Amino acid sequence: MPEKKIRVLIAKPGLDGHDRGAKVLSLGLRDEGMEVIYTGLRQTPEQIVQAAVQEDVDVVGLSCLSGAHNYLFPEVVDGLKARGAGDVLVVAGGIIPRDDITFLKSKGIAAIFGPGTTITEIAKYIKANVKK
Repeated sequence: MPEKKIRVLIAKPGLDGHDRGAKVLSLGLRDEGMEVIYTGLRQTPEQIVQAAVQEDVDVVGLSCLSGAHNYLFPEVVDGLKARGAGDVLVVAGGIIPRDDITFLKSKGIAAIFGPGTTITEIAKYIKANVKK
């Protein structure tokens, strides 16, 4: 029986209107053998959690360029825990100041991938850290 594909939800929380990176990552992770769902722009944390639970994903990838990451990302993590999906790997990308990384990791974001990170690096991290 073939191995189950890793299911990844890529989401753009908040009012950020830039999604080129999220789309490129979605296609790249698909090319790496993962099943990818992209929620589109301007999602609330609640909508992202609902989609993650409904789609039974292994990973949620959050992207934010608007500066609201310290509020929005922990809301997604907390929402997943509240819905019994606290084992979902949550990673993030976008323009995240170095000073915010420790805070975000303390709130449950497993990894943060900044500009210049390759899709191969992200895929390797996901494959190594997703709960089987």
